[in-house]
Amino acid sequence: MSPTESGTPRPATSEAYFLAEGPLWDPVRERVLWVDIIAGTVQRGILNDDGTLTVEEVISFPDTAGAVAVSAPGELLVAGRHRLFQRALDGTITAGDRLIRGDGRRFNDGQVDPAGRFLVGTIVKPGPSAEEQLLRIEHDGTVTVIDDDLSLSNGLAWSSDGRRFFSVDTVTSRIFVREYHPATGATGPRGLFATVDGFPDGIAMDADDHVWVAVWGGGCVLRFSPDGALVGRIDVPAPHTTSVAFAGPALDTMVITTAREELSEEDAARHPDSGRLFTLRAGVTGLPTRLWRGRGDAR
Repeated sequence: MSPTESGTPRPATSEAYFLAEGPLWDPVRERVLWVDIIAGTVQRGILNDDGTLTVEEVISFPDTAGAVAVSAPGELLVAGRHRLFQRALDGTITAGDRLIRGDGRRFNDGQVDPAGRFLVGTIVKPGPSAEEQLLRIEHDGTVTVIDDDLSLSNGLAWSSDGRRFFSVDTVTSRIFVREYHPATGATGPRGLFATVDGFPDGIAMDADDHVWVAVWGGGCVLRFSPDGALVGRIDVPAPHTTSVAFAGPALDTMVITTAREELSEEDAARHPDSGRLFTLRAGVTGLPTRLWRGRGDAR
């Protein structure tokens, strides 16, 4: 059964979010996490057998929440507007130093690399821009600039062996790929992996090293083979499809986030489920979630 034949996305949440993003599976607590960026919240949900998500906790941060990562013990790392926030196990939220500057600029999508470091990119509104950044936060808290010439830094993913690194530049419709050293984070030259018909947003890697990309404004999730060929498509009944992840103990449930941001009244009426999360069985499994290792964590 091919991924495009194996299921149809169904609404999984009762609530529709303004800008839902960054879904991830927490394998230790067996929960799905996602953010509502402008609201500055992280949702923690139970994935039910029927594919629905029951929200058991909404965690508010004093800023926007561009992306969330989780550690093995359960601390959360959240990309705020200009800085990172850490939520300890007792619920205490600590703000880090300001890492980016500029009017209208904020952190956007972020992911954990094979060594447990956090990578996060920037967006500026109103655009256009040709100087958005992709940063890596090292274990000692220092910052490494990976890219500084992007239009809008978005989805990030690594191959199963951690040696190919994929990153999205949304406004230019490109997905890049480069070599990546899993331990040191050293990168090779950036090359073009694929050009998307539309605006690529969040991405995820499946166990066959295929890249899945949510297309903002396209109402779909596309699947690209390891050599960059378009090999699959899943249509979603929400135009602004924002990101995708694999969840569940077997990593066989696809979770898709969507948004109501920038929808006209007419589009919102035609697509009433916009902003909800969707799930389906896509006929493939994902890669294990990479857990964040905090500053000074020697695990």
